[in-house]
Amino acid sequence: MANFYTDNKELRFHLNHPLMKEIVRLKERNFSFKDEFQFAPMDYEDAIDSYDRVLEIVGEVSGDIIAPNAESIDAEGPQVVDGHVVYARGTEENIKALNQAGLMGMSLPYKYEGLNFPIVPYIMAADIVSRADAGFVNIWGLQDCAETINEFASKEQKEKYLPRVCKGDTMAMDLTEPDAGSDLQAVQLKATWDEKKNKWLLNGVKRFITNGDGDISLVLARSEQGTKDGRGLSMFIYDKQHGGVKVRRIEHKMGIIGSPTCELVFKDAPAELVGSRKLGLIKYVMSLMNGARLGIAAQSVGLCEAAYREAIEYAKERMQFGKAIIRFPAVYEMISMMKAKLDASRTLLYETARFVDMYKTYQHISEERQLEKEERAEMKHYQRLADIFTPLVKGMASEFSNQLAYDAVQIHGGSGFMKDYPVERIYRDARITSIYEGTTQLQVVAAIRGITTGQFLKQIRVYEAEKVSPQLEYLKRSLIILTDDFEQALKKVVSADDNEFLDFHARRLVEMAGHIIMSYLLLLDANREESFLRSAKNYINFAKSQVKASAEYIRVSELSDLGEYKFEL
Repeated sequence: MANFYTDNKELRFHLNHPLMKEIVRLKERNFSFKDEFQFAPMDYEDAIDSYDRVLEIVGEVSGDIIAPNAESIDAEGPQVVDGHVVYARGTEENIKALNQAGLMGMSLPYKYEGLNFPIVPYIMAADIVSRADAGFVNIWGLQDCAETINEFASKEQKEKYLPRVCKGDTMAMDLTEPDAGSDLQAVQLKATWDEKKNKWLLNGVKRFITNGDGDISLVLARSEQGTKDGRGLSMFIYDKQHGGVKVRRIEHKMGIIGSPTCELVFKDAPAELVGSRKLGLIKYVMSLMNGARLGIAAQSVGLCEAAYREAIEYAKERMQFGKAIIRFPAVYEMISMMKAKLDASRTLLYETARFVDMYKTYQHISEERQLEKEERAEMKHYQRLADIFTPLVKGMASEFSNQLAYDAVQIHGGSGFMKDYPVERIYRDARITSIYEGTTQLQVVAAIRGITTGQFLKQIRVYEAEKVSPQLEYLKRSLIILTDDFEQALKKVVSADDNEFLDFHARRLVEMAGHIIMSYLLLLDANREESFLRSAKNYINFAKSQVKASAEYIRVSELSDLGEYKFEL
């Protein structure tokens, strides 16, 4: 029997990060929930034990059911029957297994029949499921949409929908349209108030909707007629039970085939307004997208794990010229760098998840009572960090998942190009991670403000101030030098006082910050657990090459050079 949690000691390591004590204390309201809810933990150790046990179940279901079903789901795929999605047989088995194990609504409050878990163990579960089948996590993982309902919906809506999610109802977020992809301000799906029926009715088309035939959907629609920008958009809940939406088709995709990506036709579909009108894009979608981006980062890390494990297993078994190919330097260097990038992606993922946990939990507490001055300051501090780290981890982890999938196929050689091996599917599944929920280029746009305002640099200094053992000081010194290279490059770009020059170098600057931050996080992990030392060393060497190359590129570039890169229109 395979267990994708217990066979990966890195997961339990991140679950026991020092900041988790404060996160759990806040999440459990100083453990006062134990007096009201039967399964609420008594103390921190009890809570961690609960997370650990549930993650063991996730790991077992992933190893014994989801992973073995992945290839058949990829071959069979979902279908449209009478205007609705019929999942592949294996997908139905996966959903049934996870529902029977009570693994829906993990992060939702006890009062709605959820497990009240912090974001960290929920994202950890997504990491595990993604390793088993990255396509399936798009169905199970969209329960995260319920967080938006929990955060912004009315009390009645929460009581109506959240228990259903905890009992197994699937979700979707219906945002994009044929003429409105990343530019959501262009959304045209109409929401009209019907006086006679006393309800909102939705009409129009949505496209590229992941799990579009889910039981409960969050729909972005234009409620203010005559408007053309984001200020005319509102958020709605659509309940599949009420009808009015048909699946026109399922997109024929390169990868994540088991996850139905749908084109939907709304025809007088009844819906409920979430929160206030006109705030659909400005407020609610931004929260929804940040949660989705963290989920894609977890999916990317799970894919990295899958690619790495397939590569190292094959390299140990494949014999060439009288020895296993893992003994050739060209191969073992690739595998060592795969492990370093995997560990770097994962440590950034859980650092980001902890930031989200801290600010989100304070946000929910603020709805119950007035926060103290120090609490408000702490909430704002972690919100700022979460806002800049979320696009960073989505961008970096998704790019690494593509790189690791590529390297895994390369290590397999010709065999990796064949459907006989899982790496062929992993390679196709990984490609979407750097595209959906905002391309890497859009993550740079979201993250660059953290660069220009000095927020990333400030957090790097926080990591720099952390004490490490004397044996690790030489690695820390090299990161201090890299940080100086980054700071000089940033000054060069900012001093030009030209937005186009900043945009031109934005990705370089964001990636420089990302490499330094991931290096520091790995260094601090190695300070807590020696097994991370090899990855820390390898990644820091890799970061040196990347940061210094970008720093030199920026140093020699001038405003006048931009013309050489422009295409004639």
